[in-house]
Amino acid sequence: MKNMTIKGVLLGSMLTLLFSCNNKKEETAAPVVDKEQIKKEIQAKEDEFAATYNAGELKDIGYYADDATTFFQNRPPLVGKPAIIEFLKSDLNGGSKNKISFQTNDVFVSNDGNQVVEVGSYKVVDSTNTTVNSGNYMSLFEKRDGKYVCVRDMSASDMPLQ
Repeated sequence: MKNMTIKGVLLGSMLTLLFSCNNKKEETAAPVVDKEQIKKEIQAKEDEFAATYNAGELKDIGYYADDATTFFQNRPPLVGKPAIIEFLKSDLNGGSKNKISFQTNDVFVSNDGNQVVEVGSYKVVDSTNTTVNSGNYMSLFEKRDGKYVCVRDMSASDMPLQ
């Protein structure tokens, strides 16, 4: 009987030890996301887009993903990079010498850093540096092949309707 009690206590202790060790979940370190660095990356994308647009060379714009959708004012959504570029080219073909600039005001980064929502403002000036349009925008970026690309964006002018 004494032997049976010792075996029972020993078996119970082993089972307790076994279950307590197995219940520990492996802790993985969360990726470190540097919001300020990502904000600088997004601003650089905006600056590159503005420089490309202002130069009138939209042939190799790396800003948009191939499957991007953009929501410009007073028109249906433009779906796909080719449709977006065609719209931008038609805007340039109108002979406008206006220049656009973008300012990244804030970014909201996913925990893994693979998605970023950017909130920013834009300004369009004519050849005399007079503001002809300004407003705000939101863009959703995804990291693809190690680079952020815009997959959705929309803007709203803050200029009065004419």
